[in-house]
Amino acid sequence: MNNNYRNIFFLVGIIAIVIMFSTFDMKFDELLSNLKRAGLWFPIVMLLWVFIYMINALSWYMIINDDGTRKVPFLKVYKYTITGFALNYATPVGLMGGEPYRIMELTPYVGVSKATSSVILYVMMHIFAHFCFWFSSIFLFIILYPVNIPTGIMLIFATIFCLFFIYFFVKGYKNGMAVKALCLCKRIPFLKNWAIRFATEKKETLERIDSQIADLHKQRKKTFYTSLCLEFTTRIIGSLEVFFILKILTPDVNFLNCILIMAFTTLFSNLFFFLPMQLGAREGGMAIATGELGLTGAFGIYTGLITRVRELMWIGIGMLLMKVGNKNKILSNNNINETIQ
Repeated sequence: MNNNYRNIFFLVGIIAIVIMFSTFDMKFDELLSNLKRAGLWFPIVMLLWVFIYMINALSWYMIINDDGTRKVPFLKVYKYTITGFALNYATPVGLMGGEPYRIMELTPYVGVSKATSSVILYVMMHIFAHFCFWFSSIFLFIILYPVNIPTGIMLIFATIFCLFFIYFFVKGYKNGMAVKALCLCKRIPFLKNWAIRFATEKKETLERIDSQIADLHKQRKKTFYTSLCLEFTTRIIGSLEVFFILKILTPDVNFLNCILIMAFTTLFSNLFFFLPMQLGAREGGMAIATGELGLTGAFGIYTGLITRVRELMWIGIGMLLMKVGNKNKILSNNNINETIQ
């Protein structure tokens, strides 16, 4: 990637961190006191995400190198994974910073169409795993807790919601998503002219991207399902963060409840995807989820606070990684021609 573009991404991330710190609804002394209360559990939570991001990177790595060529080193994919998520956490309307960054970093290795298709595929896989996690959590709740009429109605709506989007993603995997996404953009007033022009100029590239997306599902099912299982696994492992933090506050917590708390919180916060780091939505979701499962809502607020600090620190790590190990890779002739086109 051109260093000028990389510097723009870096500047956006730093500005976002400054804004988030300045709008943090807690005094520094109070924040420091809460971190001291966490003790060794906070470093453990930070370390947990080393492994979660590693699994995320492995899922994406399998998609990138699904043809067995291994053109992109795993450590590079790991780095782009952390920085990509950092940009997504920091920017409003999520997925608006990390995905362009990942595409631009991958292009010198595999060309623009493969870079774009692999990033789109990974984003689809990441979101698809969310819906699978939420859907499976519905059954976990039914097994663990009695269901009254209001709760039953809520679970029915949640089931319909999850099944609708699971069906949507399965269709996208079978037929591709790039061309359809451009068709939707053509109906948006401010994007209409750009989408029409882009679809005309890049028709062959978009069709090649869609064929690569569909090919993974049709021809490389082992890669597809392994990548999906890895992403689903990160949701389960991520529930350990809630478990560790709640253990600071009370011994009366079990891991299955933490899975349900994580499922509800991520669903609730993703409804507010347009906010950087889902500011406020995460803490509110945590408070509601812990309250519904018989714990005090204050536990949820504290858990949300520690999670927020962890995210801020990993955003900072992601921004620093953006400036490390950026030796230019020599493009092959095919990749050069494809990038220019």
